[in-house]
Amino acid sequence: MHDTHDSPDLRGLLARLPDPAALRDRCRGLAVLEAILSPDWGGRYYSFDSAWGDGQQMASMRDGEGDDWFMVFSDAGVYARGFDHTAPNAAPRLLPEVPGPFRAQTVEPAFGEEDGTPLATVCFWHGAGGEDGWQAPSAAPTGGVELFALPAAADPARAYLEWAAEYYEPEHAPDPAAVAHVLALRPLTAAVVAAIDPDVDLDDLAEDIAEIGYPTA
Repeated sequence: MHDTHDSPDLRGLLARLPDPAALRDRCRGLAVLEAILSPDWGGRYYSFDSAWGDGQQMASMRDGEGDDWFMVFSDAGVYARGFDHTAPNAAPRLLPEVPGPFRAQTVEPAFGEEDGTPLATVCFWHGAGGEDGWQAPSAAPTGGVELFALPAAADPARAYLEWAAEYYEPEHAPDPAAVAHVLALRPLTAAVVAAIDPDVDLDDLAEDIAEIGYPTA
């Protein structure tokens, strides 16, 4: 498990991450914000599937340039894996240390090459019991820690607004209070949606809301 030989960046990330329940809610909020600002699913960074597998929910990030991460939430806890396409694939060093309850995720085809070869430059997990907190392999990651910066941000609303302003360059700047409302997973209303993007209606988001499992008023 992680020790003093780990990457300082990884240790910092693990220290900043919220508990699994809060992280899942934050990921659901990020996915809703993306659905509002990017009606085209293909242009979204952050997504969430509340029915990804049997008893499993999956959060994901894809930047369209080859970098991605996936987090699987289940009764076993949380397993997260990231891939930085500019760094060496470290899956053969990292994944053998992933504990039994998450082993199936290490060979999940969706998280690897088209031929099924696992891809990972960083990974970590949190057991359902929570006694040990966030854990990672003793082998240092080769990259990708920074890909999780937004989910681990101390002020996720501010971090998202800064990121979205650069990525989306929206015609109407999202209202900070509305963004914070969504990231707090408070019920979505037409007024909140309009405060983020006045060109999107709440009714337009029905399919996304159902997939994400986000509460509505």
